[in-house]
Amino acid sequence: MTPLTIIGLVAGVMFGIGALAAVVRIIRGPSILDRALATDVLLAIAMCALGAEMAINRHTDTLVVLLVLAVFAILGSIAIARFIGLQDES
Repeated sequence: MTPLTIIGLVAGVMFGIGALAAVVRIIRGPSILDRALATDVLLAIAMCALGAEMAINRHTDTLVVLLVLAVFAILGSIAIARFIGLQDES
């Protein structure tokens, strides 16, 4: 095994643990803000994992997927912030 393979495996395990913790927070989160933050964290972990995979394998094939995930993260955060803002006003 090359050092790059070992680093990739360690990074994959760390991304997996982080994603599992985020999913647990999405399921158990007491408020919608906890769930929204955990969803943002999960999207960030997915984007970091895709970026790491692209760096390790030296390609840009999944760059479009990375950009789409970033757009979903931004739009989701804005939508939830507006929803929470409407609830606070009433």
